[in-house]
Amino acid sequence: MVHRRRFLGTALRGLAGGASALAGLRAARAQPSYTVPLGQLQEAVAQKFPRSVPVQGLVDLGVQAPRLRLLPEANRLGATMAVEVAGPALRRSHAGTFDVEFALRYEAGDRTVRAHQIRLGRLDFPSLKPAVNEMLNAYGPVLAEQSLREVVLHQLRPQDTAVFDGLGLRPGPITVTARGLVVAFVNKPQP
Repeated sequence: MVHRRRFLGTALRGLAGGASALAGLRAARAQPSYTVPLGQLQEAVAQKFPRSVPVQGLVDLGVQAPRLRLLPEANRLGATMAVEVAGPALRRSHAGTFDVEFALRYEAGDRTVRAHQIRLGRLDFPSLKPAVNEMLNAYGPVLAEQSLREVVLHQLRPQDTAVFDGLGLRPGPITVTARGLVVAFVNKPQP
């Protein structure tokens, strides 16, 4: 009976040690990463606006800085923008909004995280006639692409990646989380 207890005690300590070693191994193999909070993204994108987007010589859209939101379930960001439409086809300017969602990509040439794969929700101008709203929505995907294409959301500084560079790592997949963007670092390709 005493031998059986010692054996069980030794076995349980061995299992606990093995589980601890396994957890340590998993932590050692975890990808290093860099997190960019939503507030920092919002500040960076605000510097790129306002923008003006002409629509076929009929109207001009003035697009204000977007209000960003994290969409971790889709691994995308969303943005709501205030817009104003004016031009020769309208008697006065009209305020409205539009929503977009987009994915993110890393551009190694200048160490930036950029918007791409943009999807427009809907342009909405409450003071415009429905037919004019529909016409603007027909141009919506082009407008979204022109106003957000390749917008830089963040730029990694050399000091942000210096340690990773020294370890032979480079920025890889970007994941949208509830805390912000997580840029994982992966092994650089071998020459």
